[in-house]
Amino acid sequence: MEQLLHYVWIFKLYQPHLTTTTGEQVTVIDAGIRNSNAGPDFFNAKIRIGTTLWAGSIEIHTRSSDWKTHKHHTDKAYDSVILHVVTNADTEVYRTNGVVIPQLEITYPDNIEARLEYLLRKDIAIPCLARLPEIEPLHITSWMEALLSERLERKMQDILKLLEFYKQDWNEVFYILLSRNFGFGVNSDAFERLARSLPFRIIRKQRISITQVESLLFGQAGMLEETDIDCYHYKLLRREYQFLRHKYQLTPLDESLFKNLRIRPNYFPHLKLAQLAAIWMQHDTLFSVMLEAGTPRELKNCFRVLPSDYWETHYHFRHVSPKQEKPLGENALNIVLINTVVPLFFTYGVVNNRPEYNERALRLLESIPAERNHIVSAFATAGIRVNSACDSQALIQLKRCYCEAKKCMYCRIGFRLLKQL
Repeated sequence: MEQLLHYVWIFKLYQPHLTTTTGEQVTVIDAGIRNSNAGPDFFNAKIRIGTTLWAGSIEIHTRSSDWKTHKHHTDKAYDSVILHVVTNADTEVYRTNGVVIPQLEITYPDNIEARLEYLLRKDIAIPCLARLPEIEPLHITSWMEALLSERLERKMQDILKLLEFYKQDWNEVFYILLSRNFGFGVNSDAFERLARSLPFRIIRKQRISITQVESLLFGQAGMLEETDIDCYHYKLLRREYQFLRHKYQLTPLDESLFKNLRIRPNYFPHLKLAQLAAIWMQHDTLFSVMLEAGTPRELKNCFRVLPSDYWETHYHFRHVSPKQEKPLGENALNIVLINTVVPLFFTYGVVNNRPEYNERALRLLESIPAERNHIVSAFATAGIRVNSACDSQALIQLKRCYCEAKKCMYCRIGFRLLKQL
């Protein structure tokens, strides 16, 4: 209910002619800025009570008595409250010095709660999907631009945390991020754990041999622990890893972290690790190479590598396959650019005050076809135009951060529909 009241307050959906519980007229000049941290619900609000202009905080509760229940009367952080907004004023409320705080009892149309209930309780993944054609295309376009900005900002915050942890080492951060994204969703967490357990400096030291790079990656992934695989390549990798494990004091992960079930062979973790090994054999400081690359094609060429000959006939150590070269496919290359290169360029531009890299990130997204997944397909079926990876990234942000979190009240589409339902 309080979330609903926040929504009503922000968008001024309450009935007009506001008066305090003591009969003084209230005019809302500025509803304030929503506070997601501790303290009053809104700050920097401006209201007029009677003839007096007030600036300060707003606190919202269902009942006035919640003020005391939540112990606000003993918390100085709430002394800045200039108006207590409720639906049931069942008692007076006070600041810590005993001064009474004005209260506003608001009402709103009965159907608003029913409309919200429709969106929040409807038992489908995207409750408003069938009603999207009712929204003006201009509103959807502007919301998708904001959603893309939100998604890039969120990814940038993740990268900034990595940069802080690894002391601003861009190569190490790139190595971890690329490794994570080579997990392609189902194995992303496992691939990131692998990269964190195997510092990039070790990979760089052993680049003299593809066998040693492969042995490090497969060994750290716990994929060289079996003794009954009668295969020369496997035995060679196992022997190399035993030496390198002792040399660098490494502790391997458990192979069970890596999933093969219901994954197409081209995305088996074994093949992805072999492709990663080939990338690091070809490039020492790949991040620097990418910064200098001029076109999307040049960027993709950084990842167009062939794993060692053994993988022409294997997807897995235990399974032989028909002979075939196994580079990254075009769709996989696009995903790597979207999830690795774009957020790194964007963050690099912000950190180093190089706006040209922010622009490159956006242009790169615009040049990449929209991702093909169930989220994008659902919105496209509902009539939303999806022209590039900019659009698909925006829709993924919408689904995961608003639809799944049931934040319909904070979604511009939800807001429009709540007014129309």
